[in-house]
Amino acid sequence: MNTHRSARTNQFSRALLVRRVEEEGLSIPEAAGQAGISVRTAYKWLARARQEGELGLADRSSRPFRMPRRTSRELERLIGELRGYRKTGAQIAEALGIPRTTVANVLKRLGLSKLPPVEPAPKIVRYEWPEPGDMVHLDVKKLARFSRPGHRVTGDRTSQPRGKGWEFVFVCVDDASRVAYVEVLPHERGPIAASFLRRAAAWFAARGVTIRRVLTDNGCCFKRVFTQACIALGARHMKTKPYTPRTNGKAERFIQTMLREWAYARSYRSSALRRAALPGWLRYYNLHRAHGSLGTTPITRLRSAA
Repeated sequence: MNTHRSARTNQFSRALLVRRVEEEGLSIPEAAGQAGISVRTAYKWLARARQEGELGLADRSSRPFRMPRRTSRELERLIGELRGYRKTGAQIAEALGIPRTTVANVLKRLGLSKLPPVEPAPKIVRYEWPEPGDMVHLDVKKLARFSRPGHRVTGDRTSQPRGKGWEFVFVCVDDASRVAYVEVLPHERGPIAASFLRRAAAWFAARGVTIRRVLTDNGCCFKRVFTQACIALGARHMKTKPYTPRTNGKAERFIQTMLREWAYARSYRSSALRRAALPGWLRYYNLHRAHGSLGTTPITRLRSAA
């Protein structure tokens, strides 16, 4: 029962109590017994009905009318000002000579329980290379293998399928067009990553795109062997700043979309069936799905640049 329905029910019960006493002539103890409340409570509702009418039977806040011991507005202002100088609750309490609990309660009311960051969040710098192939973003997402649906789909953690290892989704997203090439591979190793890059380069080349730069994170599979594969393709291997995934944001964003619309879009009976559904979804993404940042499909941007 929601709050509004409960309030209406309570008000109706009180009105019924008043009617039984005022109109039907029941004694207050009898009416209280039928309503399942104490005699004292019955007297309270009768008094309210006689003084305020039907409005007096509505629920009211339990907050007192007067709070003589509440912290003054001037003291609250001082606490807020000291918090602006990045003072802790203990430092504020010591400076003002008041209990820490008082400071904590005031800070909570002011929405200042947590100290603001020392430095503002870095400004998001958005960029886009002008031509397809100028930059491609590579990343890897690890997904569990399974033979039956798990809790992420069923919502039931009591009957988890036994672990069957992992599979690795390698993604390659063109910066200018957002066209993506994806494979599900058994391992996350340098030679496998290098082979994936060569196949991705061939796939893009068949569509008139030459890869000139490759951006990856600092993962173990993107080390020496992978860099050599980039050199062999005539592409420059660039790496993101450590612990800064937003610098490879186009691959990160594509992975979020891929997980939502493919990997976790429906209940697959096994990871093999999930893999089988990937090519169809990828064609839809590249050819038919309007990209939120482009306003058109990735393949249209690729063709228009050709």
